[in-house]
Amino acid sequence: MVLANREFARKHPVATKRALRAILKATNVCALQPDHVAQFLLDKGLTQHYDYALQTLKGIPYSKWAEYNPEDTVRFYALRLHEVGMVKSSPQKIIAEGTDWRFLNELKKELKE
Repeated sequence: MVLANREFARKHPVATKRALRAILKATNVCALQPDHVAQFLLDKGLTQHYDYALQTLKGIPYSKWAEYNPEDTVRFYALRLHEVGMVKSSPQKIIAEGTDWRFLNELKKELKE
């Protein structure tokens, strides 16, 4: 999940799109080259165990992001939170006022191979 400050995204759409593109490309690298990424994590001192990092990277379905509908996901969790009283707004209101799929939709088209 990627979140952005609403005002920042409105004032800096190019920077927002570049940041999202970088995150999606990094996700693709993790999916396509898990051994390289595990070695990078080891070299940078972010992990001490190459084999654990590699196993984790291989176990995460990185390529699935393009198949899922993020609006359905937000609706599902917003409804659960609304049902238990953690949020007062309806799922539709949260989606209408709190989401903007333009950047993601543009990048899905752009990154499609």
